[in-house]
Amino acid sequence: MAPSPAPLAPAPGEGRTCGRGAYHGCVPDVRDLLQPVLSPTLPQLRRLALAGIVANTVIMSTGAAVRLSSSGLGCPDWPRCSQADVVASRNAGQTLLNTWIEFGNRLLNFPLVVIAALILIAAWRYVPRRRDLIWLAAIQPLGVIAQAIVGGILVLARLNPALVTVHFLLSVSIVAAAVLLYARCTEWDSPPARRDLRALSALLVAVTVVMLAAGTLVTGTGPLAGHADTPRYHLPLEGVTQLHADIGWLMAGLAVALVLGIRLSGAGPRATRAGWVVVAGLGVQGTLGYVQYFSHLPAGLVWVHVTTAVMLWVAVLWLFFTLSAGVRPLREASALVTPLPHESREPVDR
Repeated sequence: MAPSPAPLAPAPGEGRTCGRGAYHGCVPDVRDLLQPVLSPTLPQLRRLALAGIVANTVIMSTGAAVRLSSSGLGCPDWPRCSQADVVASRNAGQTLLNTWIEFGNRLLNFPLVVIAALILIAAWRYVPRRRDLIWLAAIQPLGVIAQAIVGGILVLARLNPALVTVHFLLSVSIVAAAVLLYARCTEWDSPPARRDLRALSALLVAVTVVMLAAGTLVTGTGPLAGHADTPRYHLPLEGVTQLHADIGWLMAGLAVALVLGIRLSGAGPRATRAGWVVVAGLGVQGTLGYVQYFSHLPAGLVWVHVTTAVMLWVAVLWLFFTLSAGVRPLREASALVTPLPHESREPVDR
């Protein structure tokens, strides 16, 4: 009786499972693990860009927790937590919880740096080479460095409210770059929407930036700016709060008009969904805003309001990029339109 042929070993990267009776070479090849970074496809680069959006949103949320819990001086020195300790420890005038909230926010910058570096490497290694992706990816690590510098100056300046506003708006800009990178990595199946809808969505983006800036004025003026000795804006709290609310109502009007325009123009289901997400987000934001105002600004509810505001910013940007087909170059956007039979389509120049 002829002996049975020996089983063939699986090809590299295939059928490698660990366990009893499994193929002994079950340890994944390092190259397989690094493939999404060193030889990424466009969907893989898109997933990395999404990780950048999530990481930057989380760091903004924890930064708001630092501000609203009066933990900004929990680590009164920089880059050390204090002159005596590198890591969190009890400092004069601060509880250990305050110190760990501030120090924990600083620690989150390390995974953020790793994610930003992976995004940049993947964009650099992507083939065919696209300079737009490289520049947008480079903003991620450069933004982290800029944030660390501004954050250090902010601590040394004893939480100057103007610097807090700069710190927050810089984070807003980094998130915008991350969302644009995600949009540029998206394969759009429809051409840009009508010019009037794109202009209206751009106006909504601009008003959202003003709304976010006004929110920093409200926090920097009110009781949640920090301890009693923390510098504040010398502005009437009721006045800046009313301004913030009025901008929110303007945003709601623009968003509703935009959704109606999208529906009437037949811009597509993707744009319709994005529009309704923005409208729903504004409804949540408005409800939270009025509840926190009439309940005398509880810190936890204000933190939820700030966190959802960052998420709303992402939704507004995504709506704009959806209507603009990712703000692609003109030739690339026009290539999305199906040519007539007698027309020829030129290759997309990325």
